[in-house]
Amino acid sequence: MKVLVTGGAGFIGSHACKALRAAGHHPVVYDNLSTGHAHAVRWGPLEVGDIRDATRLGEVLGRHRPDLVVHFAARAYVGESVRDPAGYYDVNVAGTLNLLRRMEAAGVDRIVFSSSCATYGTPGTLPIEEDTPQNPINPYGFTKLVGERMLAEFETAYGLRWVALRYFNAAGADPDGELGEEHEPETHAIPLAIEAALGRGRAFTLFGDDYDTPDGSAVRDYVHVSDLADAHVRAADHLAAGGRSAACNLGTGAGVSVLEIVSAAEMATGRRVPLVRGPRRPGDPPALYASADRARDLLGWRPKFTSIAETVETAVRWHAGGLATSAPRRTDLSQGIGA
Repeated sequence: MKVLVTGGAGFIGSHACKALRAAGHHPVVYDNLSTGHAHAVRWGPLEVGDIRDATRLGEVLGRHRPDLVVHFAARAYVGESVRDPAGYYDVNVAGTLNLLRRMEAAGVDRIVFSSSCATYGTPGTLPIEEDTPQNPINPYGFTKLVGERMLAEFETAYGLRWVALRYFNAAGADPDGELGEEHEPETHAIPLAIEAALGRGRAFTLFGDDYDTPDGSAVRDYVHVSDLADAHVRAADHLAAGGRSAACNLGTGAGVSVLEIVSAAEMATGRRVPLVRGPRRPGDPPALYASADRARDLLGWRPKFTSIAETVETAVRWHAGGLATSAPRRTDLSQGIGA
């Protein structure tokens, strides 16, 4: 298939493009490069454009005539969404609506949507399943929920078929060393711990050490980015084979604490992670982790990286190998739930 990948120059999107190409598909990246990187586009052409630009998007869809769209393009920082909700509704809601309308006009009727565990908010039970009530507690999570709702309503009205992938904490780096995390500001725990250990960033801040968890730090479900990429390929193949629309969680099914991340970073780098203890962040629950049974049953997806030590090691190889930027990163840890 020819696949239009919006946001394909970003962290997860670029890994997905590599996986799509390895599976024999032909990714075409559509990205405005506001947070993505042109050098990460290596497995197909790059079309520079914004998902809010109806004219440009329609022209690209008409020229490439993709069989399917994989939609990553979005703003994705929880804390930023609280400070700038208008920007998040503009890109994540209005931009996604524009994409769906342009797809409908171009006759493209299949989409894989990058959703988020942030749509669940603070769940009452664990592990989180797909029928867990979705009660987002920040604008980012709500915009992703609205995106899912649009998919369902476009299916009813126009025959769109879709898979929404609600993933948890993306982690790690390409095992081949070709791709890794290049966020500015960096908000994810694993690269921040690694950068602190390597002396490239500030001390790592532990937000809360008094949670009701085994070691007192918050517990999250870290899923390797290559496994996320594989799930997007499987979702695309599922739709191409006539499979039904569905929402699926992507996670390992097991929680890992922040202090376990610190320990894994120290083991992989051979250096101490300088640690600062801070207060809990508002809205951060003690633990979040997924049940991914539906992705297994519907898509045949199983994460290959099930050890946090192995996941962290892939990230360390990328950061320490000189492939990541050597400039110090800002340590704004505002992403919160779903980071």
